[in-house]
Amino acid sequence: MKIRCIGGGPAALYFSLLVKKAHPDWDVQIFERNPANVTWGFGVVFSDETMESFREADAPSFRAITDAFVHWDDIHIFFKGEKFVSTGHGFAGMQRLRLLQIIEARARELGVGITHDADVTGLETYRDADLIVAADGINSFIRRQHADAFGADVVMRPNKFVWLGSDKRFDAFTFYFNRNAHGLWRAHCYQYMPGTSTFIVECTEATWQRAGLADASEADTIAYCENVFAGELDGAKLVSNMSLWRNFPRVRNRRYFHENIVLLGDALHTAHFSIGSGTKLAMEDGIALANALERSATLAQALAAFQAEREPVVDSLQRAAQVSMEWFEETERYAERMAPRQFAYALLTRSLRINHDNLRRRDPVFVEQADTWVAEQAFAAVGRPRPEGKAPPPIFTPYRLRGLTLENRIVVSPMCQYSAVDGVVGDWHLVHLGSRAIGGAGLVLTEMTCVGPQARITPGCAGIWNDAQVAAWRRIVDFIHGHSQAKVGLQIGHAGRKGSTKLLWEGVDQPLAEGNWEVIAPSAIPYQAFCHRPREMTRADMDAVVADHAAAARRAAAAGFDLLELHMAHGYLLSTFLSPLTNRRGDAYGGAIENRLRFPLEVFAAVRAAWPQDKPMSARISATDWKAGGFSDADGDALVAALKDAGCDIVDVSTGQVVGDQEPQYGRLWQLPFSTRLRLEGGMPTMAIGNIQSFGDANAIIAGGRADLCVLARMHLADPYWTRHAAYEYGWPLPWPNPYQSVSLPYTPRWS
Repeated sequence: MKIRCIGGGPAALYFSLLVKKAHPDWDVQIFERNPANVTWGFGVVFSDETMESFREADAPSFRAITDAFVHWDDIHIFFKGEKFVSTGHGFAGMQRLRLLQIIEARARELGVGITHDADVTGLETYRDADLIVAADGINSFIRRQHADAFGADVVMRPNKFVWLGSDKRFDAFTFYFNRNAHGLWRAHCYQYMPGTSTFIVECTEATWQRAGLADASEADTIAYCENVFAGELDGAKLVSNMSLWRNFPRVRNRRYFHENIVLLGDALHTAHFSIGSGTKLAMEDGIALANALERSATLAQALAAFQAEREPVVDSLQRAAQVSMEWFEETERYAERMAPRQFAYALLTRSLRINHDNLRRRDPVFVEQADTWVAEQAFAAVGRPRPEGKAPPPIFTPYRLRGLTLENRIVVSPMCQYSAVDGVVGDWHLVHLGSRAIGGAGLVLTEMTCVGPQARITPGCAGIWNDAQVAAWRRIVDFIHGHSQAKVGLQIGHAGRKGSTKLLWEGVDQPLAEGNWEVIAPSAIPYQAFCHRPREMTRADMDAVVADHAAAARRAAAAGFDLLELHMAHGYLLSTFLSPLTNRRGDAYGGAIENRLRFPLEVFAAVRAAWPQDKPMSARISATDWKAGGFSDADGDALVAALKDAGCDIVDVSTGQVVGDQEPQYGRLWQLPFSTRLRLEGGMPTMAIGNIQSFGDANAIIAGGRADLCVLARMHLADPYWTRHAAYEYGWPLPWPNPYQSVSLPYTPRWS
C-alpha cells in the first residue's frame, strides 16, 4: 500500500510507525512543512491511564517517551490569596519537540520516509497514493478544500491565550487566577522537562483589549505577563516560542474521511488545552487507523471502521473539553460569586468527567474538606447545628425554600403517567409517587397536572380542576407525609398546542382519532406538521387561563401540597409565549422578550397570590429551544429576573421540546450548564435536570455550586430507592418507615 501523510505531527508519525512496523513492504511517506527539530508550543501532557495504550501499541517508543517524562500527582490552585492542593491525579509532562523526535526516530528506524520543509498546498502530486492522511493541523488546507465533504465545523472561541514557557520549576499542575486593573488572568502551568515549564496565559477578549495587548509584540506580551504574575514567578522568566495571542479553534468534522483521504489529529478534532488531551487524541487516532487497516479487507471498510471506533470516543472527550473550555471562558462568573474552596472544587470537577466519587478516590482529604464546607453552609441556612462527626455528602444536606425545609437535595422529576381517569389520579399514582417518597427523595414532584379539561395533553393526564381530583391528590399527599420525610410538590400547567393527543404508548404527539378538543396557543403554529393547528388566543382566552391556574393553586393548597411548580417549559402553553419561534403575535404579548414574558408572568402572579405565602413556588423553564433564532441566554436572564421579582423561589431548569425540529446537544449532564449560569448570574436558586445518573454526579452538582437541587427522572424509574441506595453507599443512614424497621440493617460505609 502506498500511503502519503501530509503533516508530521504526533498523529501522522505514530500512525506511520505502526503501519510500517506491521507492513515493512508498504510505502509510507510523511511530508512536514516545518524544518526538522522545530515545533510550536512547549510541553504536552498525558495521564497515567493514557500511556497504557501506547505501551501496547509500540514498546520501544513507549519506553523512550516515559523515560523523558516529568511526573506529578498534584494540582495546585491559587485563588484570592489561598492555595488549594489536590493530589492523586497522575499526570506526566514532556517537551513537545522531544516527543516528536522520539516518534520520528522510531518511524525512520522502521523505514518511514520523512521530508521536512515540504510546503504542500495541493494533493495533485499524491493522487496515485492508496491512502492520503491529512494530518496538517488546525489550519488544515485539505480540510478546507473538502469542507463540505467532511462536514467541517470550525469555531473560534472567544477567549485570548498565549502559550509561553518559563524557567520556573512547577512541582504540580498549577492554576493561577490573578486580577489587575484590566481584568482576570488565568495561568495554566506545568513542568515538561526538568527546570522548564509551560506557562499558558488566558483572558477574555475584553480584558485583553483593556490591557492594550491587541498590537503587542512578543516582548511586550512577556513583559506584561511577567508583571501580572510577578509574585508567582518570584524572579523566574517567561520565554516565547513564536507565541502570539490567539483564539482557540474548536474543530469538529461530521465525516472523518472522503474518498481515500482521512483526517487525523488537529485536522480532525481539537480539545482545549485546559484538559491537555490534544496529543492523546492525535496519537490514539494513529492507533485506531492502523488497527482498522489491519482488520479490514478493503480501504473503504477500514476508513468506515476507523470512524465508527473513534467518533464516540472523540465526541465524549470533546464534550468534556467543551465544558472545561467554557468554564475557563466564564471564570469571572465563578470567581465573583464563589467562596475560594467551592471555586477550587468547581475547577477540579469542571469537565464533568471527574465527579465527587472520582475525586474522592484520588483525594479523600480534599473531598472531605469540601463536604464539610457544604454542610456548614447548609445547616446554618436552615438554622440547625451540623451533626457531629464526619460531614454528610452534599446531597444529604438540608435545603430551605421559604417555610419549607427539604431533608436532602434529591428530587423526583415530574413524569407524565397518562393513567388518570377524567383527570382523577388513582392507585398507579399512589404507588408511583409513594414508592419514590419511601425511597428517600427529599422532594417528589407530580407529573404536569392540568388546570382544566382542555389543558390536558392526553385524555389520561392528571387534573386539578374539580373536588374529586383534589380528594384523590389528598390521598397521595397524606400517604407521603405519613410514611416518609419527603415533601411533595404539584406541577400545574396547560398543554396549549401540544394538547388533544393520544397516550404516549399509542403515538407520541399524534392527534386523537376521535374526541378531540380545541387547542390554543399564542400563535396559530402547529408543533409538527401532523399536529393540530392551534387557535390564536384572545384576551378572553388569557383571562380564562389565568383564572384556571389560580383556582388550581387554591385546590393544591387544599390537597396539602408543600410546593407548587408552574410549568413554563417544553412547548406547552406558557412556554410557547416565551419562545420567539412559537410566538409571532403583533400585540403587547409578542415581539421583544419583555412582551413575550408578559402573559406567563400574569399567570405566575395569579398563582403566587392564590398559593399560601409561606409555601414556596418554582417554575420549570426551557432555557434554550435548541434552535437558531429561539429562546436565548438573554431571554433566560430576563425571565429569571422577572420570576425572582414575582416571588419565584427556585427555577427548575430544563431545555428544549419547544419546536419539533430542535437539535439538542445530548451528553452527560447536558443541561447542567444552563442551570449553573442562571444560578450564578441570575442569583436564582436552581434545580438541575438532564441525565443525572450517578451519586457522584449529584454530589458534584451541589458541591460545585451548579444547582441547589438535583432532579432525576429515568434513574428514579429504574430505581425508586435511588436515594436510599446512595445513603447506603456513603454510610449516611436515612430513617425507615416503621413497617420497614425490621430490615433496617447496619450500614457499611463505602467511604469509611
